[in-house]
Amino acid sequence: MKGVHFLVAFVLLALAFTFASASDPSPLQDFCVAINNTNDGVFVNGKFCKDPKLATANDFFFPGLNIPGNTANQLGSKVTLVTVEQILGLNTLGISLARLDFAPYGGLNPPHTHPRATEILVVLEGTLYVGFVTSNPDNRLITKVLYPGDVFVFPIGLIHFQFNIGNTNAVAFSGLSSQNPGLIPIANAVFGSNPPINPDVLAKAFQLDKTVVTYLQSRF
Repeated sequence: MKGVHFLVAFVLLALAFTFASASDPSPLQDFCVAINNTNDGVFVNGKFCKDPKLATANDFFFPGLNIPGNTANQLGSKVTLVTVEQILGLNTLGISLARLDFAPYGGLNPPHTHPRATEILVVLEGTLYVGFVTSNPDNRLITKVLYPGDVFVFPIGLIHFQFNIGNTNAVAFSGLSSQNPGLIPIANAVFGSNPPINPDVLAKAFQLDKTVVTYLQSRF
Protein backbone atom coordinates (compact mmCIF):
# COMPACT_ATOMS: atom_id res chain seq x y z
CA MET A 1 0.00 0.00 0.00
CA LYS A 2 2.92 2.33 0.71
CA GLY A 3 4.08 1.98 -2.88
CA VAL A 4 0.57 2.74 -4.11
CA HIS A 5 0.52 5.96 -2.10
CA PHE A 6 3.84 7.01 -3.63
CA LEU A 7 2.54 6.21 -7.12
CA VAL A 8 -0.62 8.27 -6.54
CA ALA A 9 1.54 11.17 -5.36
CA PHE A 10 3.70 10.82 -8.45
CA VAL A 11 0.70 10.91 -10.78
CA LEU A 12 -0.59 14.07 -9.13
CA LEU A 13 2.81 15.70 -9.47
CA ALA A 14 3.11 14.61 -13.08
CA LEU A 15 -0.20 16.22 -13.93
CA ALA A 16 1.32 19.54 -12.96
CA PHE A 17 3.28 19.44 -16.21
CA THR A 18 0.38 20.90 -18.20
CA PHE A 19 1.69 24.29 -19.29
CA ALA A 20 -0.05 27.16 -21.09
CA SER A 21 2.11 28.82 -23.75
CA ALA A 22 1.67 31.78 -26.09
CA SER A 23 4.68 30.78 -28.23
CA ASP A 24 5.00 28.21 -31.00
CA PRO A 25 4.18 24.65 -29.92
CA SER A 26 7.18 22.69 -28.67
CA PRO A 27 8.69 20.21 -31.13
CA LEU A 28 7.84 16.56 -30.51
CA GLN A 29 10.73 15.18 -32.56
CA ASP A 30 14.30 16.22 -33.37
CA PHE A 31 13.27 18.27 -36.40
CA CYS A 32 10.39 18.74 -38.84
CA VAL A 33 11.55 20.00 -42.26
CA ALA A 34 8.91 22.12 -44.03
CA ILE A 35 7.73 21.20 -47.52
CA ASN A 36 5.70 23.18 -50.05
CA ASN A 37 3.86 20.22 -51.60
CA THR A 38 1.56 18.78 -48.97
CA ASN A 39 1.09 15.66 -51.09
CA ASP A 40 4.60 14.66 -50.04
CA GLY A 41 3.93 15.25 -46.34
CA VAL A 42 4.61 12.21 -44.16
CA PHE A 43 5.27 13.48 -40.65
CA VAL A 44 3.45 15.88 -38.37
CA ASN A 45 4.61 17.41 -35.08
CA GLY A 46 3.41 14.44 -33.11
CA LYS A 47 1.18 11.73 -34.56
CA PHE A 48 -1.90 11.71 -36.74
CA CYS A 49 -5.13 11.42 -34.76
CA LYS A 50 -7.81 8.78 -35.16
CA ASP A 51 -11.48 9.69 -35.16
CA PRO A 52 -12.35 10.30 -31.47
CA LYS A 53 -15.48 8.23 -31.93
CA LEU A 54 -13.28 5.20 -32.63
CA ALA A 55 -11.16 5.56 -29.48
CA THR A 56 -11.23 2.68 -27.01
CA ALA A 57 -9.98 2.12 -23.47
CA ASN A 58 -6.92 0.31 -24.83
CA ASP A 59 -5.79 3.55 -26.50
CA PHE A 60 -5.20 4.92 -22.99
CA PHE A 61 -3.86 1.80 -21.29
CA PHE A 62 -0.48 0.14 -20.68
CA PRO A 63 0.02 -2.89 -18.40
CA GLY A 64 3.04 -4.24 -16.57
CA LEU A 65 4.81 -1.43 -14.73
CA ASN A 66 4.60 -3.57 -11.61
CA ILE A 67 7.13 -5.94 -13.22
CA PRO A 68 10.79 -5.19 -12.33
CA GLY A 69 13.05 -4.37 -15.24
CA ASN A 70 16.03 -6.60 -16.03
CA THR A 71 19.16 -4.92 -14.61
CA ALA A 72 21.57 -7.69 -15.69
CA ASN A 73 23.58 -5.45 -18.00
CA GLN A 74 26.75 -3.35 -17.97
CA LEU A 75 25.03 -0.37 -16.35
CA GLY A 76 22.97 -2.35 -13.86
CA SER A 77 19.79 -0.47 -14.71
CA LYS A 78 16.66 -0.68 -16.82
CA VAL A 79 14.36 2.15 -17.86
CA THR A 80 10.87 1.13 -18.97
CA LEU A 81 9.35 3.98 -20.94
CA VAL A 82 5.65 4.68 -21.39
CA THR A 83 5.47 7.35 -24.09
CA VAL A 84 3.13 7.94 -27.00
CA GLU A 85 4.73 4.90 -28.62
CA GLN A 86 3.26 2.68 -25.89
CA ILE A 87 0.02 4.60 -25.15
CA LEU A 88 -1.33 6.17 -28.32
CA GLY A 89 -3.80 8.19 -26.28
CA LEU A 90 -0.90 10.30 -24.96
CA ASN A 91 -0.71 12.08 -28.32
CA THR A 92 -0.98 15.89 -27.79
CA LEU A 93 -1.28 15.49 -23.98
CA GLY A 94 2.30 16.54 -23.18
CA ILE A 95 3.11 13.86 -20.63
CA SER A 96 4.82 10.47 -20.36
CA LEU A 97 6.10 8.08 -17.73
CA ALA A 98 9.04 5.81 -16.95
CA ARG A 99 9.89 3.09 -14.44
CA LEU A 100 13.54 2.96 -13.42
CA ASP A 101 15.10 -0.16 -11.89
CA PHE A 102 18.61 -0.26 -10.43
CA ALA A 103 20.79 -3.18 -9.35
CA PRO A 104 22.33 -3.02 -5.84
CA TYR A 105 25.24 -0.64 -5.34
CA GLY A 106 26.38 0.58 -8.72
CA GLY A 107 23.19 0.48 -10.78
CA LEU A 108 23.42 3.59 -12.95
CA ASN A 109 21.22 5.57 -15.30
CA PRO A 110 24.19 7.34 -16.93
CA PRO A 111 24.47 11.06 -17.68
CA HIS A 112 21.90 11.99 -20.32
CA THR A 113 19.47 14.70 -21.34
CA HIS A 114 15.84 14.89 -22.41
CA PRO A 115 15.75 17.63 -25.07
CA ARG A 116 11.98 18.04 -24.90
CA ALA A 117 11.04 17.41 -21.26
CA THR A 118 11.48 18.30 -17.63
CA GLU A 119 11.55 15.18 -15.46
CA ILE A 120 10.14 14.69 -11.96
CA LEU A 121 11.27 11.54 -10.16
CA VAL A 122 9.95 9.81 -7.04
CA VAL A 123 11.83 6.99 -5.30
CA LEU A 124 9.79 3.98 -4.21
CA GLU A 125 12.57 1.67 -3.01
CA GLY A 126 16.27 2.01 -2.24
CA THR A 127 18.69 4.93 -2.08
CA LEU A 128 19.64 6.98 -5.14
CA TYR A 129 22.35 9.58 -5.60
CA VAL A 130 20.99 11.92 -8.30
CA GLY A 131 22.02 15.17 -9.84
CA PHE A 132 22.15 17.53 -12.80
CA VAL A 133 24.62 20.04 -14.22
CA THR A 134 23.60 23.62 -14.96
CA SER A 135 24.43 25.29 -18.28
CA ASN A 136 27.44 27.47 -19.11
CA PRO A 137 29.17 29.39 -17.74
CA ASP A 138 28.61 27.91 -14.27
CA ASN A 139 28.41 24.18 -15.07
CA ARG A 140 27.35 23.72 -11.47
CA LEU A 141 26.64 20.22 -10.19
CA ILE A 142 23.47 20.00 -8.08
CA THR A 143 23.07 16.67 -6.28
CA LYS A 144 20.95 14.98 -3.63
CA VAL A 145 20.69 11.57 -1.99
CA LEU A 146 17.11 10.33 -2.27
CA TYR A 147 15.22 7.84 -0.11
CA PRO A 148 11.76 6.24 -0.52
CA GLY A 149 9.15 8.95 -0.87
CA ASP A 150 11.65 11.63 -1.93
CA VAL A 151 11.00 13.63 -5.10
CA PHE A 152 13.55 15.40 -7.33
CA VAL A 153 13.21 17.51 -10.49
CA PHE A 154 15.57 17.53 -13.48
CA PRO A 155 15.03 20.70 -15.59
CA ILE A 156 14.48 20.32 -19.31
CA GLY A 157 17.58 19.79 -21.43
CA LEU A 158 20.11 19.59 -18.57
CA ILE A 159 22.52 16.66 -18.20
CA HIS A 160 21.45 14.46 -15.29
CA PHE A 161 21.90 10.98 -13.80
CA GLN A 162 20.70 8.54 -11.13
CA PHE A 163 23.03 6.16 -9.25
CA ASN A 164 22.10 3.45 -6.74
CA ILE A 165 24.34 3.83 -3.67
CA GLY A 166 22.36 1.37 -1.55
CA ASN A 167 22.96 -2.33 -0.99
CA THR A 168 19.52 -3.32 -2.27
CA ASN A 169 17.60 -2.89 -5.49
CA ALA A 170 16.22 0.58 -6.12
CA VAL A 171 13.01 1.52 -7.92
CA ALA A 172 11.81 4.94 -9.04
CA PHE A 173 9.14 6.39 -11.29
CA SER A 174 9.50 9.50 -13.43
CA GLY A 175 6.98 11.80 -15.05
CA LEU A 176 8.14 13.72 -18.13
CA SER A 177 6.55 16.82 -19.62
CA SER A 178 6.35 15.55 -23.19
CA GLN A 179 4.68 12.67 -24.98
CA ASN A 180 8.10 12.12 -26.62
CA PRO A 181 10.78 13.50 -24.27
CA GLY A 182 13.73 12.25 -26.30
CA LEU A 183 16.90 10.75 -24.84
CA ILE A 184 20.53 11.72 -25.48
CA PRO A 185 22.99 9.55 -23.50
CA ILE A 186 26.10 11.72 -23.39
CA ALA A 187 28.76 9.02 -23.75
CA ASN A 188 26.87 7.22 -26.53
CA ALA A 189 26.21 10.43 -28.43
CA VAL A 190 29.79 11.68 -28.25
CA PHE A 191 31.74 8.43 -28.63
CA GLY A 192 29.17 6.23 -30.36
CA SER A 193 27.70 8.47 -33.05
CA ASN A 194 27.03 7.02 -36.50
CA PRO A 195 29.18 7.83 -38.42
CA PRO A 196 31.84 8.48 -35.75
CA ILE A 197 32.94 12.03 -34.94
CA ASN A 198 36.44 12.70 -36.23
CA PRO A 199 38.81 11.60 -33.40
CA ASP A 200 40.84 14.79 -33.88
CA VAL A 201 37.76 16.82 -32.93
CA LEU A 202 37.16 14.83 -29.74
CA ALA A 203 40.85 14.72 -28.82
CA LYS A 204 41.02 18.50 -28.89
CA ALA A 205 37.63 19.02 -27.25
CA PHE A 206 38.40 16.70 -24.32
CA GLN A 207 42.15 17.36 -24.24
CA LEU A 208 42.87 13.67 -24.68
CA ASP A 209 45.39 11.68 -26.68
CA LYS A 210 43.89 10.52 -29.97
CA THR A 211 44.52 6.87 -29.03
CA VAL A 212 42.34 7.32 -25.93
CA VAL A 213 39.56 8.74 -28.09
CA THR A 214 39.69 5.87 -30.58
CA TYR A 215 39.60 3.42 -27.65
CA LEU A 216 36.52 5.11 -26.21
CA GLN A 217 34.86 5.10 -29.62
CA SER A 218 35.48 1.36 -29.85
CA ARG A 219 33.67 0.89 -26.53
CA PHE A 220 30.50 2.58 -27.78
